[in-house]
Amino acid sequence: MLMPSARPLGELENPTEFIPRHIGIDEAGEGHMLSVIGEASRRALIESIVPRSIARATPMHLPAPLSEAQALLELRTIANRNRVLKSFIGQGYYGTYTPGVILRNVLENPAWYTAYTPYQAEISQGRMEALVNFQTMVCDLTAMPIANASMLDEATAAAEAMTLAKRSVKSKSSTFVIAGDCHPQTIEVVRTRARPLGIEVVLANSAEEWDQALAGDFFAALIQYPASSGWVMDWAPEVQKIHAKQAAAIVAADLLALTLLVPPGEWGADIVVGSTQRLGMPMGAGGPHAAYMACRDEFKRSLPGRLVGVSVDSHGNPAYRLALQTREQHIRREKATSNICTAQVLPAVVASMYAVYHGPQGLKRIAQRVASYTAILAQGLEQLGWSRADMHHQTAFDTLSYRARDRAQAIAARAVAMGANIRVAWDEYLCISLDETTTRADIELLWTIFAKDGQALPSVAAFEKGIEPLIPPELRRTSDFLTHPVFNTHHSETGMLRYIRALSDKDLALDRTMIPLGSCTMKLNATSEMIPITWPEFAHVHPFAPREQLAGYAELDAQLRAWLCEATGYAGISLQPNAGSQGEYAGLLAIKGWHESRGEAHRNVCLIPSSAHGTNPASAQMVGMQVVVTACDANGNVDLADLRSKCERHSADLACVMITYPSTHGVFERQVKELCELVHAHGGRVYVDGANMNALVGVAAPGEFGGDVSHLNLHKTFCIPHGGGGPGVGPVCVVEDLVPFLPGHAAGGNGGHPVGAVSAAPLGNAAVLPISWMYCRMMGAEGLRQATEVAILAANYISVRLKDHYPTLYASPNGHVAHECILDLRPLKDSSGVTAEDVAKRLIDYGFHAPTLSFPVAGTLMVEPTESETLDEIDRFIDAMVAIREEIRRVERGEWPQDDNPLRHAPHTAASLLAGEWTHAYPREVAAAVLDERRHAKYWPPIGRVDNVYGDRNLFCSCVPMAAYE
Repeated sequence: MLMPSARPLGELENPTEFIPRHIGIDEAGEGHMLSVIGEASRRALIESIVPRSIARATPMHLPAPLSEAQALLELRTIANRNRVLKSFIGQGYYGTYTPGVILRNVLENPAWYTAYTPYQAEISQGRMEALVNFQTMVCDLTAMPIANASMLDEATAAAEAMTLAKRSVKSKSSTFVIAGDCHPQTIEVVRTRARPLGIEVVLANSAEEWDQALAGDFFAALIQYPASSGWVMDWAPEVQKIHAKQAAAIVAADLLALTLLVPPGEWGADIVVGSTQRLGMPMGAGGPHAAYMACRDEFKRSLPGRLVGVSVDSHGNPAYRLALQTREQHIRREKATSNICTAQVLPAVVASMYAVYHGPQGLKRIAQRVASYTAILAQGLEQLGWSRADMHHQTAFDTLSYRARDRAQAIAARAVAMGANIRVAWDEYLCISLDETTTRADIELLWTIFAKDGQALPSVAAFEKGIEPLIPPELRRTSDFLTHPVFNTHHSETGMLRYIRALSDKDLALDRTMIPLGSCTMKLNATSEMIPITWPEFAHVHPFAPREQLAGYAELDAQLRAWLCEATGYAGISLQPNAGSQGEYAGLLAIKGWHESRGEAHRNVCLIPSSAHGTNPASAQMVGMQVVVTACDANGNVDLADLRSKCERHSADLACVMITYPSTHGVFERQVKELCELVHAHGGRVYVDGANMNALVGVAAPGEFGGDVSHLNLHKTFCIPHGGGGPGVGPVCVVEDLVPFLPGHAAGGNGGHPVGAVSAAPLGNAAVLPISWMYCRMMGAEGLRQATEVAILAANYISVRLKDHYPTLYASPNGHVAHECILDLRPLKDSSGVTAEDVAKRLIDYGFHAPTLSFPVAGTLMVEPTESETLDEIDRFIDAMVAIREEIRRVERGEWPQDDNPLRHAPHTAASLLAGEWTHAYPREVAAAVLDERRHAKYWPPIGRVDNVYGDRNLFCSCVPMAAYE
């Protein structure tokens, strides 16, 4: 038996072992790539690309990297500082059971969590079917005609509903009414959103105040159903009063409750929003959870966020695609109605699968159990002396509220001592919320908490027989829901498992292939980074639990913020924004708040280069700024002369400039420091969009070279997976004098900040923050810098390898690019009739997700390989692009017609190649596009090319009737 040779202990416990796991290029591969590019070393390459004027003078000060096992042990220690108590807090967050088949095969499955936004419909049919299920579920439960594919959280959904109503109703008022018994965090976020838009929020904390508010002028009113403190009522008469004022009735509704309650659509609601958290997603200290928004049909073309619709493919079969306004924030820019350019797709898929697995009867059983336990709890409390006069209201679904006066805090403390959390509301009320996980023992525990010393406790069994929910008969639902076969078929685990697998098999995700999306950074989401998100200590804590129970999250928050400050050069960071768009919004609010604090509230002009991401002008609009577009030169750089002219013209009113660095065109602009100094000289601040931070970490820091504010995309640069289009985290980073203007959250104990809250939970999508923590902890400063440099190396390698086939549109004077390159396909249209979209679809036949199509320049493909891809996979992509170029040359030479070639008809399904008669000018084997079966398994797209025009003309956004497939 051979024994291993002796090795020093330090070598056996190599702390940097994760870095070569994350970075796909080894030393030999790097040498080859550098020789192709024509550079002697990686250091020489970086110095020739990153302007020396902005290069970091000192390295990042981060802890030395740990191995995967060591990092998990350290994070476990932090997680153990959280206390997981039984939560009866409610307030929009509830205990739930994630069915194991969904936990293992969706939430923990890279086929789902590494997928990208379904912009390329043909390789996204699985995730889009799941989203159509989500939309159908929401429409059925709310009784509304149309719903989008999810929102970021309930509070921001309510804020979006407010602005949707403002632009959709006839009322010209600027007053928004909120019923005082809405969730407190929703009220906070709505107030934040309303302030810069000049909307006055009127909070009606009593029936008298509500009647008084509805007697005045207003454009919309927000109702919570059931109320935050638990009661339910018939709102139909109030909705009539709202409509009489030509205003909109917005309802924040609990979907589980709607299985038993008359849905808002049946009593005239115009917009319905809420959270799907309790449909299988753990509380996770606040997120991520898929919120929803449904509305009346007349509002659908102003509905924010993404909407999955049904069209047909080139063979006449039903096909899903993103519909209508899914990119309207890019198309309309400064005229956009929302800056939402994302969703919460992975949590939405979980919620939709929860509904598919349980079906209508299963959901109703869960809701009936919750409602019955609530009634039993009430009867037992009455027996213990808590009279009906103490109750805030006599009706309830899952939440009871009792007036405890000066005993409220003492009883809440007693609950904590006994292992439970209950909510104190309005200082003297105790709110108790039950959920799917509530047991008989929990009911008995609550009776013990509320009983006086020595009191005999009731028995659950004594109340169970014939118990009636506390829902008035006139409010009990009679209409059917979830009638489509998909919700009535897959109730066995075998059936559910195969349904999930069938959908994931239709899609291309990062677990199967490189996703070379420019600007979107689809990199490795390591398994060791993902493991902690399902740990109970992170997953099962309530965001508004007492702060001492969240000590682990507080430590994780502090450490991650410190590390991100090191990476960006900024002084302060908030992790609250739960998407990049929300980070942008929070950053602009900080700038606006700073100007106002100095008596310069008139500064409202935001300069934005024409090349900017579309969310930039949309975010500026949302904070009440006036967008002024500045020009770019022929090389895609900011035109400094035009910027100087605009700064001078608007000097007295200049608030800020928004730039992306490196530029959206994939180039390090050399005059960026001069640009920052110019804006500062005119009293403005510099916002550096962090979308391309993957080209900066470790080599340059925006907080050092002149930026005042940036947002980061943790779902890009710091490894939180895209999940098919969400979740994300968009931290906002600021320099020292802007730190007081970071978003605050009164419910989180750090209120009083002038900006307010920008998401429902104090830590936003807290449950996914361990992913970025793990990434930073395992990479360390050297690993993060190496990742940046290898990403730049890979992009330049692709650019050079493809230059004779597809020239790179923008580059530095020495011909280099940053971490992405824009391939110019525009000349091909004239020479062959082939478009960039044709190439994108043909790449599907070769087994690739296409690069970013026609952004930022129409007729181009923007490629970003990231540092995680192996040289073999990068070469496979290059080979596919070269093969496609040879196909185009055959069209150019007249060998294939412009209207009948493998690009024009791509992608090709297996069914189309197996058809008996083949009528095309090119052979079937060419259509199949198999470069080398030994290198990669063949992917067969499930559908042919989708007809986008048909889909928008025939808008249909619910589950397809089964007859359509016959």
